[in-house]
Amino acid sequence: MRTNNFNPLAVVRNLGILAHVDAGKTTVTERILYATGTTHKRGEVHDGTTVTDFDPQERDRGITIFAAAVSCAWDGHRLNLIDTPGHVDFADEVERSLRVLDGAVAVFDAVAGVEPQSESVWRQADRHGVPRIAFVNKLDRTGADLDTAVESIRRRLHPAPLVVQLPIGTEDGFTGVVDLLRMRALTWADDTTGADEGPVPDGLREEALRRRRLLEEAVAERHPAALEEFCDRETVSAGTLTAALRDLTRSGDGVVVLCGSAYRNRGIEPLLDAVVAYLPSPLDVPAVHGVNGEERPCDPAAPFAALAFKVNATPTGRLTYVRVYSGTIEKGATVWDAGARRTERVGRILRVQADRHAPLERAVAGDIVAVVGLKSARAGSTLCAPDAPLVLEPPGVAEPVVSVAVEAERSVDTDRLASALARLAEEDPSLVVRTDAETGQTLLSGMGELHLEVAVEKVRREHGLTLNVGRPRVSYRETVGRGVSGLVFRHVKQDGGAGQFAHVVLDVEPSAEGFEFRSAVVGGRVPQEYVRAVEAGCRDALAEGPLGGHPVTGLRVTLTDGSTHVKDSSDTAFRTAGRFGLREALRACAMVLLEPVVEVTVTVPEDAVGAVLGDLAARRGRVAGSVTRGGSAVVTATVPLAELFGYATRLRSRTQGRGTFTARPTGYAPAPAVTTAR
Repeated sequence: MRTNNFNPLAVVRNLGILAHVDAGKTTVTERILYATGTTHKRGEVHDGTTVTDFDPQERDRGITIFAAAVSCAWDGHRLNLIDTPGHVDFADEVERSLRVLDGAVAVFDAVAGVEPQSESVWRQADRHGVPRIAFVNKLDRTGADLDTAVESIRRRLHPAPLVVQLPIGTEDGFTGVVDLLRMRALTWADDTTGADEGPVPDGLREEALRRRRLLEEAVAERHPAALEEFCDRETVSAGTLTAALRDLTRSGDGVVVLCGSAYRNRGIEPLLDAVVAYLPSPLDVPAVHGVNGEERPCDPAAPFAALAFKVNATPTGRLTYVRVYSGTIEKGATVWDAGARRTERVGRILRVQADRHAPLERAVAGDIVAVVGLKSARAGSTLCAPDAPLVLEPPGVAEPVVSVAVEAERSVDTDRLASALARLAEEDPSLVVRTDAETGQTLLSGMGELHLEVAVEKVRREHGLTLNVGRPRVSYRETVGRGVSGLVFRHVKQDGGAGQFAHVVLDVEPSAEGFEFRSAVVGGRVPQEYVRAVEAGCRDALAEGPLGGHPVTGLRVTLTDGSTHVKDSSDTAFRTAGRFGLREALRACAMVLLEPVVEVTVTVPEDAVGAVLGDLAARRGRVAGSVTRGGSAVVTATVPLAELFGYATRLRSRTQGRGTFTARPTGYAPAPAVTTAR
């Protein structure tokens, strides 16, 4: 379908490729680049020849670690594509990408269907309101079944899957698809580019007509124009179906499902046609709003506004990836960094092709480009016109759950290590570097064991440092098991001059929320400005709990009474009283230590299930279920994160290398035998 060519923004698509690890995201991206003529040789993950997985660690490990942006053209449209990681440890990279995308292609394995990380990235896209189409990949694999995969999408993700294709052939005999909208067959021969179009095979015509009817009914149920035509003519034309599918995709009321085999280059051209036909252009996306309510339309003539979502801090300079939401930016322009509150000069603007770049003179609303020359911008920074400032909502940053101690083997390299770690944290906000106050060790915290392993290896390779790395440690939390009421705390300080006086009475009780504060003081015994100071002091006290100095969560604090002094009371005095009063209250509470837990999905041969279940039980795992799928058993369990260190090696040894597992964080749970009453 050809969209309005008079506005160049109408032919732009900003989309991401989302999926569980090993579902085939990178291969889909590589075949898109090949089909669009952007590359002239098909890159292979197993050969380490892909365009988007260009980092040495990505090629060594065979997985996507860093989101990579590429641009290509199809049917008169420009596609700005971001290939995102599929491993749970790099979910923050997906979060930052989704924040700036207009649409996405979700890739599913035709054998496994919806896998744990597929579900996670789908929920992330839901939160950002990103329209999606689905591509069921690997239909040439043994055990592949489109209907089973679609049913898992319906059951686990809860959209209305609108299947627009029927496979021709099964497993190794998969050769093409029937396009149910235009009732035509598209087939691909080995080692050729482009599809051969022909009539629907006789053996599939009846099934194709049945599925076309199901598609018409499903669309008519959800779209008024399609329903009207269906009622009048008892059928829905291809043109009406296309328009209705576009509306349903963009509203989120349905998800178009296509299928193919990216590795064998089958189904990519129809996928590209679907991207152009169904996913929105920047013009179809609502105007962006600042945190204070300012609105910026997607118009090159509007004041400039952009969001930085990724930073590459290389030895030769900083590369800042930005999504331009409104206005125009030119090479050499001056922009305002709203977060750092300083002006920056744009040295160069680049169109990104993974690790290669093409220079541009300007970028306009709807563009995703890289900028050279910005010194202070971080992921989440808003860049805008100096005379029209605004702040855009930054992407959320997940809280790290695992830490390792890192030190340079040679003391002379200590400063170089500090610089390298600072650069790491600058590129990846989900990595946190801090110094342990008690031991003096440098701690690197991240989202998982693999996340930290990749970060440490990056320092070793890029900076030539030899490092000593401590055993990973999880980030514990403390919470209130049984509260305390009526705790009285007086803060009195007199050392010459004006003194300090604050008197507070606190109730502390468990809460399902992270932290709640409320005031029940009557009669103005504690003025409102001092109430806010008490709350600030209580928040200060949450940094270290009484059990082991871990952050405190899951409590409600109520200020029930207090008193002031005419001369000596102040914000500072009441903040201090709030901090030390809550600390004393927590020591009087029954506190519970919380540990991070994860949902583990283990896929193993059926003859290894017993050994795997025994090992999970030894790791304090609680098995939630086990199903058989394609000759393998899939076991789901909840396991404390601390028990999973080294599990990959253990699993391989117990299954002769045939077992795999994935894990995703599910929150915190009480650690055993550590409930302490003070």
